[in-house]
Amino acid sequence: MGMNSARQASAAGTKSRGDTHMPFGRGFGPPGMMKPEKAKNARGTLGRLWAYLRRQTLTLIGVIVLVALNTGLGVLGPYLMGQAIDNFIGKGDMPGLARILQLLIGIYALASLGTWLQEYTVAGIAQRVVRDIRTDLFGRLQTLSLRYFDQHTHGEIMSRLTNDVDNISMVLSSSVTNLISSVLSLVLVATMMFIINARLALVAMIITPMIAVATRWLAKRTRQGFRDQQENLGVLNGLIEETITGQRVVKAYGREDEAIRAFDEANAKLRVASTRAQTFAGIGGPLMNAISNTGRTIVVCTGGLLAVQGLATVGTIAAFISYSDRFAWPLNQLGQLYNSIQSALAGAERVFQTMDESPDLPDAPDARPLTHIAGEVVLDDVSFGYEPGVPVLKHVSLRAAPGETIALVGPTGAGKTTVINLLTRFYDVDSGAIKVDGNDIRLYPKDDLRRKLGIVLQDNFLFADTVMSNIRYGRLDATDDEVKAAAQLANAEQFIHRLPQGYETVLTERGSNLSHGQRQLIAIARAILADPDILILDEATSNVDTRTEKHVQDALLRLMEGRTSFVIAHRLSTIRDANQVLVVNGGEIIERGTHESLLAQGGFYSRLYHSQFKGQLQTEMLTTGR
Repeated sequence: MGMNSARQASAAGTKSRGDTHMPFGRGFGPPGMMKPEKAKNARGTLGRLWAYLRRQTLTLIGVIVLVALNTGLGVLGPYLMGQAIDNFIGKGDMPGLARILQLLIGIYALASLGTWLQEYTVAGIAQRVVRDIRTDLFGRLQTLSLRYFDQHTHGEIMSRLTNDVDNISMVLSSSVTNLISSVLSLVLVATMMFIINARLALVAMIITPMIAVATRWLAKRTRQGFRDQQENLGVLNGLIEETITGQRVVKAYGREDEAIRAFDEANAKLRVASTRAQTFAGIGGPLMNAISNTGRTIVVCTGGLLAVQGLATVGTIAAFISYSDRFAWPLNQLGQLYNSIQSALAGAERVFQTMDESPDLPDAPDARPLTHIAGEVVLDDVSFGYEPGVPVLKHVSLRAAPGETIALVGPTGAGKTTVINLLTRFYDVDSGAIKVDGNDIRLYPKDDLRRKLGIVLQDNFLFADTVMSNIRYGRLDATDDEVKAAAQLANAEQFIHRLPQGYETVLTERGSNLSHGQRQLIAIARAILADPDILILDEATSNVDTRTEKHVQDALLRLMEGRTSFVIAHRLSTIRDANQVLVVNGGEIIERGTHESLLAQGGFYSRLYHSQFKGQLQTEMLTTGR
């Protein structure tokens, strides 16, 4: 059995929600970021991120060298500018001025080239790290049982694979280098200012507490603003997803106006929240400019007084004007980086939490390969519950001889599908054992066991791919002729030839451009191609009309021939020829026998059959007018 069955069973037990995070935007702080929560174990998360980064140690060293070089060149520029003013412009030394201008041009050109090379290298590191994290995360998800997918929504899992990982990518590609650059800039700029003129350096430091207070005040409000924006965005995305998915129901009940009204309300709330968030984000730039201009003014005025007293030169003042700007920028940058780094660490922590999930259905250490199945299946006193203390199956026992067809019937929720989930080892029994050919299935590798099983569900999943590829999913090494032969046995070839491109017709998502019966026939063809030893049919004909059911039944009979088969069916007329009919109710097998013997008993099965037959007869009379 392929991955398809696992995906279908997972889809049946979970639901999706709108859990979308916006990427960072412009302005103060990371606008549109996801809820800026802090990681519970920041140190441990950093350690695990470093484990990925460490694989590229040499490249990282190169980046650090480039950042240091670019920062040093940026700090050197204002100093040379001051020297040009004092030593060449003031003295009218044009040749000397030309030389220092050439040097400045070279420095800035080299800094620009270094910055480009730095960004290019960092982007490569970030994408390789993200590739490795995403690969490890997706690989871990493939090892987890359906219980994990039952307990987590699709939206949450998708968010970890996309938004959380992308958040890590953004921080690695920008914030890390900005952090290093900001710290180096602060140290180098402060050092240069004190070397040039200690008095002016102390004056320039006046803006430091002003920036710190402003950054703290703005960070708190932008954080809350974007938290509200993100929450309202999630509500809107969830509404959009739900409305699009349920469009048939919306139209069937004429609820288009109600859908529009609900959308308008959610959209309006998002507008209000976004406006508030963007307003605070927009304040950051002008406020920091005002503080920076204030600092520049103080430096200019103080420098002028020192110049009058002969304690500073014009070149020194010019250099300090530039340095004061360069000193304010890293302080502002560090305040912005704090939230984005914390948010990325929180996202990384969620990613690593998923990676740390242990498969709750591990293969036994001494598991032996399964190469062939004769087909005997035994459930020996099996009990099971999806939740502790809530039993779904209670002491169920049955035996299917090789080649027999076992029908499971009973009301909804009785435990029929649970039997199938246990046989496929989507879950393990709480007590008792399931044996195939006399051996506990827990002694076989899960992959080997599932390759010997074929499942046709009530609502089979088809991929957005060609008809040929969807059938070939049953056995990826099958030739085109083998795929077509399987389609012919499944009674699917006739309608496939009527499709626009035949076998090469690309299906839409979940095969929605086919009828339900056509999707079932493709799923049956897929199972025929897989050639399973044990076949499981879970309500395979319940959603098709009577005419289509005949085609599906003929295909299923061909598929079941010579195979041990388990059939779950609400239409009792489809299981008359089963070797055993097991009536399941309340998690127990309350009756067992053949179709005729159970009717003769006049028990639960008999009442169920006659009530269904009576309903079908009434429907036929209403349809024919007799």
